[in-house]
Amino acid sequence: MPFTPPGTHLLQGAIDCHVHCAPHLSGRSVNVFDAVRQAAAAGMRAIGIMCNFQNTSGFAALANDELGHLGIEAFGGLIMQPTAGGVTLEAARTAIGYGYGPGTGARFVSLPTHHTRHVATREGRSPAFLETTFSVPENGKVPDPVPAIMELCAAKDVVFDCGHVSGREAVALTEEAKRRGCTRIRTHCARYAPDEIAAIVALGGYAEFSFFVLTHATQVGLTHVDEEKHKIASNSTIQDFTPRLRAAGDRAIVSSDAGVYLLPPPVEAFREYLMLIESEGFTQAEIRRMSAENPARLFRVGGASV
Repeated sequence: MPFTPPGTHLLQGAIDCHVHCAPHLSGRSVNVFDAVRQAAAAGMRAIGIMCNFQNTSGFAALANDELGHLGIEAFGGLIMQPTAGGVTLEAARTAIGYGYGPGTGARFVSLPTHHTRHVATREGRSPAFLETTFSVPENGKVPDPVPAIMELCAAKDVVFDCGHVSGREAVALTEEAKRRGCTRIRTHCARYAPDEIAAIVALGGYAEFSFFVLTHATQVGLTHVDEEKHKIASNSTIQDFTPRLRAAGDRAIVSSDAGVYLLPPPVEAFREYLMLIESEGFTQAEIRRMSAENPARLFRVGGASV
């Protein structure tokens, strides 16, 4: 009888909304088809494909067309890094329409990840590089064309993702997104203060917590924006996440953020992460909400609503 790793049952019906796979500039443990096949074999419901270099809705549409019979749904979207067109309304509009017909385009449009002032500062980038990055000023006024992009996301019913910004910036962006009519808002809260997380979810945002931040992969320089390799050292533990997950309450989402060769393939990384969360006293019902129900609502998996 084949060995079944502990915690495998936690993957049944789960959705990993943050998977990195090949094609990519760097080596990846899986390509897009591998990622879908492995998730299907584990009994998962869906995966969300992310890339720091280009829109992934086309990859997702291709995977669904070829592997839809496996019963798993793939979805993609755009991170508005410079290589993907930057923070422009045209790039967002193109991504939302890019797929195999109506409804197959981007499920999320994200502000930059590693091309933000917040992350570039932590990576030790040059002053000249910092001048090119996205940020929300101290006065909290969200710069153009972001409000128009938010309105587009609201009109098309896709997720507006705040990208990798500071907690202060994420709160300001969530406030503005709500004013602009967005009902689907994702923030990346692994390092935010609990009061910032509470403010975000009170505004209707979802708070995502990714496994990658807890791992040894943070010790190695990786390629995220260009061919330079940078890292943000992290000594975070699951115990650091627990009060943040509690602050997010019923709007927490967990994901693997895996795919880099330094980590296990995304399905295995997600299993390990869910077991870590379980070890902190979260119930199976709470884990299911974070790993299945909330991602389904946010990303319209199977037609689910917010």
